[in-house]
Amino acid sequence: MCSFNKCVLLVLCATLTLQQAVAQAASYVDVLDLPAKASALALRSSLLDVTRAGERLVSVGQRGHILYSDDAGKTWQQAAVPVSSDLNAVYFPTAKHGWAVGNDGVILHSSDAGLTWSKQLDGRQIGELVLKHYSTLAAAEPGNEQWTILAAAGQRLVDEGADKPFLDVWFADEQLGYAVGVFNLILRTTDGGQSWTPFQDRTDNPQGLHLNAIAATGDALYIAGEQGLLRKWDAILERFTELETPYEGSFFGVIGKPGEVLVYGLRGNVLHSRDGGYTWLARPIDLQISFSAALVDAQGHYRLFTQAGHQLLAEDSQPRLRLLPQAQQAPVAGAIQAANGALILVGARGVRSLPAQ
Repeated sequence: MCSFNKCVLLVLCATLTLQQAVAQAASYVDVLDLPAKASALALRSSLLDVTRAGERLVSVGQRGHILYSDDAGKTWQQAAVPVSSDLNAVYFPTAKHGWAVGNDGVILHSSDAGLTWSKQLDGRQIGELVLKHYSTLAAAEPGNEQWTILAAAGQRLVDEGADKPFLDVWFADEQLGYAVGVFNLILRTTDGGQSWTPFQDRTDNPQGLHLNAIAATGDALYIAGEQGLLRKWDAILERFTELETPYEGSFFGVIGKPGEVLVYGLRGNVLHSRDGGYTWLARPIDLQISFSAALVDAQGHYRLFTQAGHQLLAEDSQPRLRLLPQAQQAPVAGAIQAANGALILVGARGVRSLPAQ
């Protein structure tokens, strides 16, 4: 039996603990409702992608950080962002209009070249969106098992909450675009993001594999994902159809030029096609490190970057990728060439700039 003083102390401690728990619960704000904080350290924090909006550079990363530079990466400013979710990808089809996507099903839009951003969608709405879309189709076609399966997937999204990330985004112009993510999560908009349509039924992916990247090469649009997944938009069938590749590991990116496409991924695997993805040439390297970013430079050469920071050049005269020397290396998650020719690389250590070799 405890003494009176000890009992009083235990009661006081329990009361204080309860008060603290209530205060913490009252002060909790979901990252989807919490604007990204301005931070002097944002430039050195983890950044996951970078692109160009005209001549402006725009980079996105953890905790909702979005940075922009108007002097080819010499100095950066932090944009106003309405969420604190990690952002995984950014794309500008025009100099003014761009979209960023990330964790918690976030889709953001900017109409002023990345200076300010507004939220168009988040994971709290996506489950209901998918469920309603496929439930409507199931009611119209009760004998079509596909709609029932996809409606059930929508219900799981509702039940599991806002935890499914988008991994990439691409827009053809200010109206037509796609956001892709985990477990075959894919949405399409034809009105600049004012409304979104689930596109799971338009993508050959019965296993529900992750969709890691989406990009256009000339007039062809591709999606790359895990377990060798590669899909190409078929305008006649109006769906993303399967392309066979000789590699069964994950692809993390797709890039290309008119008439050709290059996909890259795990353990240094790079495949190159010059016939729209129907036949492939392996581009070997002497490294077993995964590729995480790539770009087509001003001379039309492919430059690829590894998770460890290696830079490799694909030359038409040589099937093997050439490793370029660097004074320093740092992990690379995204890469773009600035208007002045500098290579802008982002990753776990923030932003760095390299002269093009």
